[in-house]
Amino acid sequence: MAFFSDNLLSAVLAAALAIIATAAMAQDKVLNLYSSRHYQTDESLYANFTKQTGIRVNRIEAGEDPLIERLKNEGAASPADVLVTVDAGRLWRAEQAGLFQPVKSKILEARLPEHLRASNEQWFGFSARARVIVYNKGAINAADVQNYEDLANPKLKGKVCTRSGSSVYNLSLMSALIEHWGERKAEDWARGVVANFARAPKGGDTDQILGVASGECGVAITNSYYYVRLLKSEKPEDKKAMQALGLVWPNQKSFGTHMNISGAGVLKSAPHRDVAVQYLDYLASDAAQAYFANGNNEWPVAKGVKPDNAALTSLGNFKMDTLNVSALGKNQPLAQKIFDRAGFK
Repeated sequence: MAFFSDNLLSAVLAAALAIIATAAMAQDKVLNLYSSRHYQTDESLYANFTKQTGIRVNRIEAGEDPLIERLKNEGAASPADVLVTVDAGRLWRAEQAGLFQPVKSKILEARLPEHLRASNEQWFGFSARARVIVYNKGAINAADVQNYEDLANPKLKGKVCTRSGSSVYNLSLMSALIEHWGERKAEDWARGVVANFARAPKGGDTDQILGVASGECGVAITNSYYYVRLLKSEKPEDKKAMQALGLVWPNQKSFGTHMNISGAGVLKSAPHRDVAVQYLDYLASDAAQAYFANGNNEWPVAKGVKPDNAALTSLGNFKMDTLNVSALGKNQPLAQKIFDRAGFK
């Protein structure tokens, strides 16, 4: 029977260890991403990260609530490294479920505004969208809709359109108003808006915009990127619709226009934590910020980055609300109760 010499055995062991190490390194060159962002333009965002780093991005896309429930069920065995979602309230909800871990990053600290990230460093906003007022120029005087408060003015009875009170975008707006005004005034406002409905809430933000353009409504609330998307449309019917519309940045003389975010956090059970932090740092880079602005008509939030998006910049400058976005999650349960009490279905 033949036996390995000591030298040969050492060589075999060294080769085996090298193979194991290479396999481990290859395994580390992976990022497992759970995302509720459903924009095709994000494909370039992922591809550029892989090009820069050699790290392959595996992702599962679904709605926010199903992803959060999935992560709860998977627990410590979850393969996910990063959760990406829209709306600060959903990020806050994931934080409350114990899904995130704190991230210390000099890049994130230096580049991202403090009010667009959690104070405990568990999640971070990487792009912003505004909740704006859109009005029909032939039916509404712009001076009458300069503030969120104006939407509850009896002067607009039968003219206001909006999506439902369970919409996370409306819940986040209400959460901000609770923080600024207090519960009583916020509820009075909700009741006033309900009294001014042109129709029962239905559809998404694009439906509200087109409803205003058609004259079904006089005024509506929408996220800014839906408006910009229609501005950029080449469809004749969209071009015609946009000619009828005006846009208002609400509350420019008080706290500023309500802002929400798309954001992300590193999951507590992340099997590739260092890669996950690297991905968050990448999202704050100039290149990634450009994808948010140019691909989905959102504002880049990293300091010093300007959007290269003519339709977006054509809307002009405005005063943003600098309320910390954590409040949008903290107040969301109360916001839903207020909407329910007010009949904002």
